[in-house]
Amino acid sequence: MNILAIIGSPHGMKGNTGRLLEEVLVGVRECGGDVDLVSLTRLKVLPCVACDACHKVGTCNIDDDFETIKEKLLCCDAVILASPNYIFSVTAQMKALFDRCGGLIHLMALEGKYGIAVETSGGGEDEDVLKYMEQVIAVLGARVVGSIGSPMAGVRMFPDEKALFVRARELGKELCRSVQEKRSFPEQDAFHNDFKERMRRLMLYKRDEWPYEFDVWQALGKV
Repeated sequence: MNILAIIGSPHGMKGNTGRLLEEVLVGVRECGGDVDLVSLTRLKVLPCVACDACHKVGTCNIDDDFETIKEKLLCCDAVILASPNYIFSVTAQMKALFDRCGGLIHLMALEGKYGIAVETSGGGEDEDVLKYMEQVIAVLGARVVGSIGSPMAGVRMFPDEKALFVRARELGKELCRSVQEKRSFPEQDAFHNDFKERMRRLMLYKRDEWPYEFDVWQALGKV
């Protein structure tokens, strides 16, 4: 069971988000998950330049680490997205990765996989950032198992830390159980079905301009 954890903090695992993610990963490992940890601060993921190459040929022309991360996303059983709250959103490092995932989103390439979100903040406003990362997981085609976030109480410290860490470890276990049991989330089906139809219409509209993506959808019998 391959669990891919992607952290977008400039501090990597040394900051508050890394500390909370550590507890989630304790739960993952206790449930038998193998963790593949990707720290975006150690890699090079440049901003999208809207060249459409991913839609046309299936790979990005930018010479950086995105294609390596993409392959990890395609090969994992579940993904964890972790980011601190920077001005009510994710970090620039994480946002650059999201923007480069346009091709994966068009194909809903993580369909059948699962995901969770992890977030920390200086003073709150956690829910909006968690919902944003959950939405990214959903449009990639994966099922959202849950999320956890918290303001900080100091360097790598949190309010009611003991209870927070219990919830974090349990979330990691729930992610693994979802993979193991192939859990369904009926409350998410309507969103996935609607988004899939939206992407199907987009593929039909752009079939001549985006041949790679259209061919993938056609091979899957979706258009």
